[in-house]
Amino acid sequence: MSSPLTQAIRQVSEEKDIPVDSVIETIEAALASAYAKDFGDKRVQNIKVKFDPETFDPASGIGFDVFDVKTVVEDQELPTEEELAAAADEHKPRIVMTEGGASVEGDGFGDGEEPVKRFNPKTEIMVSAARETLKPDAEIGDEITTRLEVPSSFGRMAAQAAKQVIIQRLREAERNKLYGEFKEKEHELITATVQRFENGKVFVDLGRATGVMPPDEQVRGERYSPGERIKVFVTDVRMTTRNPEITVSRTHPEIVRRLFGLEIPEVLAGTVVLHNVAREPGSRSKVSVSSTAENVDPIGSCIGQRGTRIQTIIGELGGEKIDIIQYDEDPIRYLTNALSPARVASITLDAASRTSEVIVPSDQLSLAIGKGGQNVRLASKLTGWKINIREAGLAPVVDEAPVAEAEEGATAEATDEETAEKEA
Repeated sequence: MSSPLTQAIRQVSEEKDIPVDSVIETIEAALASAYAKDFGDKRVQNIKVKFDPETFDPASGIGFDVFDVKTVVEDQELPTEEELAAAADEHKPRIVMTEGGASVEGDGFGDGEEPVKRFNPKTEIMVSAARETLKPDAEIGDEITTRLEVPSSFGRMAAQAAKQVIIQRLREAERNKLYGEFKEKEHELITATVQRFENGKVFVDLGRATGVMPPDEQVRGERYSPGERIKVFVTDVRMTTRNPEITVSRTHPEIVRRLFGLEIPEVLAGTVVLHNVAREPGSRSKVSVSSTAENVDPIGSCIGQRGTRIQTIIGELGGEKIDIIQYDEDPIRYLTNALSPARVASITLDAASRTSEVIVPSDQLSLAIGKGGQNVRLASKLTGWKINIREAGLAPVVDEAPVAEAEEGATAEATDEETAEKEA
């Protein structure tokens, strides 16, 4: 049967969601701190404790062993206090006034010298001393462990120091565990619950942690109500002095790709491949897809029966329209598909500058450009080509939008049902 102390350790482990070994290591560090405070010498002793919760008895010291651990190093002459002070003053950077103002001479190591490693009596012992007093056959690099006397009790201050060590170490272990858990979820799509809106930021509940959605990661026009469940993309996880800082996004293009993988089995299985994505969050996205099987229609698979699949994705994106485009390795056909639903008369390419000259019928010009230039802008981002559109017989309308790098397999996004059915 487990001792009460072992049961307490397991309870702490379960509550904090940290391994039992980490809790025991924390207790060992706390006992070492208490011993060093009451009985040890911090300057020359490297205190380590071995602790067994099953046999531990604070009154008798059973289950509690104390050691001084040192590494054997080569013999060296110890500098005097005066030499150490002189060396520190010699290597200290100096401020010198010049015509141009103040400048600093020296880098703290003298004239390009490497810093000299000093003998540390706390963690090291010279080989000659080790052979004389501890281990006759000691060699450089050996680790020598010396058992110390176990005290019958600790003073109040030592006990307080041990308590602080335990609290600090447990918090640190819990924080590291939490950081590792969410670091694995970085660049993944997860479900979160909206907590509150504060100073332009949206705070979301991620389970064991809180995520932050900055203003530039929020979709313009979306309203986030406390208690609402939303899909968010984890863009960054950083360790801070308190808890891990987790940044999430609703505008990242990868959200669309992940939603396609969740809602469309053919995408998850690899039968339908999402190539590139261009997205203007909250308004419209274009996604290019292809099929690895001859009998599978990639656009129809993404739309689903009566548009159920694509409508689910649109709903997750707050009504954002999604155009599903047939990917083609031929850039002319790819550009033609990307500019849909507009019809294209002809396309001329300049491969050196990755610029395309697109001619459309007069009744298709406004449709090809889109409201506010959105259609041609998204088509340019999707394909990676700069697009100049003109009506047959007229001067070109130049797409001034920056060209997004559109590598195969980079990102993915979506089409509203009506436009997608036209593509099908």
